[in-house]
Amino acid sequence: MTNNIDHDRLFKELISTFFIEFIELFFPQLMDYLDRDSITFLDKEVFTDVTEGERHESDLVAQVRFRGKESFFLIHVEAQESSRKWFNRRMFTYFARFHEKFVLPIYPIVIFSYPKPKRAAISQYVVDFPDFKVLEFNYQVVQLNRLNWRDFLNQSNPVASALMAKMNIAEKERAKVKAECLRLLITLKLNPAKMQLISGFIDTYLNLNPVEEIQFQEEISTFSQPVQEGVMQITTSWMRQGIEQGIEQGIEQGIERGIEQGIERGIERGIEQGIEQGIEREKTLILRLLKRKLGEINPSLETKIMQLSIDDVEALGEALFDFSTVEDLINWLNTL
Repeated sequence: MTNNIDHDRLFKELISTFFIEFIELFFPQLMDYLDRDSITFLDKEVFTDVTEGERHESDLVAQVRFRGKESFFLIHVEAQESSRKWFNRRMFTYFARFHEKFVLPIYPIVIFSYPKPKRAAISQYVVDFPDFKVLEFNYQVVQLNRLNWRDFLNQSNPVASALMAKMNIAEKERAKVKAECLRLLITLKLNPAKMQLISGFIDTYLNLNPVEEIQFQEEISTFSQPVQEGVMQITTSWMRQGIEQGIEQGIEQGIERGIEQGIERGIERGIEQGIEQGIEREKTLILRLLKRKLGEINPSLETKIMQLSIDDVEALGEALFDFSTVEDLINWLNTL
């Protein structure tokens, strides 16, 4: 399910956008001597990894000033989505090259986001002999699969809202965690762009199956009315994106089919199928929400809802929070 996810880009975008919040959440001791107004992200540092013979872009390097001083240091944050042998040696290699290039102290951090193994990750690289130790290089580790998501429920921090989706989660808790991630996100009252960044991160890593979707709706139904409405707005935006993706996939399928059957006809058919699939999914979700709020709905009303246009379905998704009875739904439909 996550094979095609660009993990590096997602984590880099999240941490660069909420850099201070990331430091405050996991390394509050850094805030004691870091000048939070002096942060500058360096250009991509590309170098050859001699240990594996491949090029590597360090995930994030920030130059910051020591508070009350004119001297600077670097914070290097590396996101690692798989467990690799000798990664500790690679971290030392990165450290040595940054230190040689910038001649500044470096605070190295690794975020391990892989689901397994769950044993504690190595956090140092040592070179020693029987009679003396040549080197002991240490780096800070955030190992998400060893963190309990419940410990972050009340953290008023956008990074907590996002990274809860990658923490230690039992399979049966996936829907609950997704709901709690969004509940926390709604309470932060971020601007739309930042809301979209975090909600997209959450949806990427907690992509629910149909059974979990029902559990998810049950979870958000327990939230306060304002939070429910906020979560609904987010899920509606996901559905719009799903429709757009359906259109894109439809175009691609149509082009492929068009090679054999005629390009124009194939594209039109692919677009139609993509739109229909996206709209059908949104209508089904709205019906589930209505049944959760109002109880059983007459089949004739279900049919009427399934025949609504996409604009009317989205309007219904916003209006349903004001309904108390099935009569309210009927009255709303009669106004169309």
